[in-house]
Amino acid sequence: MVGNVTKDPDSGHGVEGGSSSHGHHGPHHHGDPDRQATAFRVSIALNISFVVVQFAYGVAANSTALMADAGHNLGDVLGLILALAAASLAKRAPSPRFTYGLRSSSILAALANAMLLLLTCGGIAWEAARRMLAPPPVSGLTVTLVAAVGIFVNGVSAWFFLRGSKDDLNVRGAFLHMASDAGLSLGVVVAGLVIMKTGWYWIDPVVSLGIVILILAGTWGLLRESVRLLLSAVPAGIDGDAVSAFLRGRPGVTEVHDLHIWGMSTTENALTVHLVMPAGHPGDAALDEIAEGLHARFSIVHSTLQVEMGTTEHACALQPTV
Repeated sequence: MVGNVTKDPDSGHGVEGGSSSHGHHGPHHHGDPDRQATAFRVSIALNISFVVVQFAYGVAANSTALMADAGHNLGDVLGLILALAAASLAKRAPSPRFTYGLRSSSILAALANAMLLLLTCGGIAWEAARRMLAPPPVSGLTVTLVAAVGIFVNGVSAWFFLRGSKDDLNVRGAFLHMASDAGLSLGVVVAGLVIMKTGWYWIDPVVSLGIVILILAGTWGLLRESVRLLLSAVPAGIDGDAVSAFLRGRPGVTEVHDLHIWGMSTTENALTVHLVMPAGHPGDAALDEIAEGLHARFSIVHSTLQVEMGTTEHACALQPTV
């Protein structure tokens, strides 16, 4: 049998292997990682300061809308902290025990962030519902001014992430969070102006419930996708049938089985597959080309390809059922 190769993405040199070819292609890193880390830290500092001020004025103004927005901002701050910590852990090199490194820490961070936001929503909704029964007086001017500051803080934070949001999914998530926060603060400003104009104090808890609904709409998708990744589901954005068709279309491949695709982290995907090639091993260059194609077409950065000649029957114990 022709020897197979394990490719080192850093050096470009090969090491002779056994019956499988293991292609490991590192992800493309766009932008300046140090600049992105600085953006995270500055945004975290700005938003923590604003959350303290916003919640204090929410209590002083008797506004659940301000407190709801503060709770949402706090969830986003903790999400930024978790994302920054997970990004740091994801850089850890693989070890004999953690052979993929700590890449999956980003999945755990996303799940924790989603659960935290759900708890926050429950508390806000309970308080808003209670106040709708007997709306207390609310200082519309205070609500308006503090929420206006929120538009500025969240807008600046979103601007920090704008450049990197085009290429990095984690940065894009941070950008969308900050941009949506600016929009939510705008909603609170509107509530404050309405209270000042009409004296309708019930507008405050209604806006709070509206904020909760918007948070839940975004959080549900985050929770669903993080749970799917935790359970090694095919990541969103990857069509398993298209991957299978691509592999079946490679020269010399007559059958594909034992195909598994999962997320090593929130940004890196992996694949293992058995390729039936009756003519035998096609050579390292051919398998490297397949791995490169998987990377370029499907963003699968870590692929393991096992070549078989089809002379024996192979039944995958994990064959998906339709």
